[in-house]
Parts: sequence; structure tokens; C-alpha cells
Amino acid sequence: MPKLKTHKGAAKRFRSTASGKFKRGHAYARHILTSKSPKRKRNLDIDTLVSKSDQERVDTMLPYGRK
Repeated sequence: MPKLKTHKGAAKRFRSTASGKFKRGHAYARHILTSKSPKRKRNLDIDTLVSKSDQERVDTMLPYGRK
């Protein structure tokens, strides 16, 4: 069986947790921030977990993360 390649775009965007789930950042937090409220910008800065429906797709892109 050959080695599996890590999807480098996914490796830059997701980090695995100790339980095997994946953390991700929020979109819409990089530019055009003047029209967004401070509360909205503060909440966009907090990392969140990948949804259950996308968990398996990210898992296949990152085969050598913590399981």
C-alpha cells in the first residue's frame, strides 16, 4: 500500500484536536472590517469545530493527523 499524500490546502486550514475532531477558523474576518460590529469581529476570531457532515471529508484529506 503506498503512502497517502496530505492535502496541503487542508493542512493549512484545519488542526486536529486530542479527540480526533478538527478545528477551523471563521471566514469574513480578514478585510472590510469597518462595517462589522466589534462583537461580530470578536466572535469571528474564535476557532470552532468542523461540522459533523464535513468531518469525514477533512479526515480523508489529512490522513496522518491524530486519530
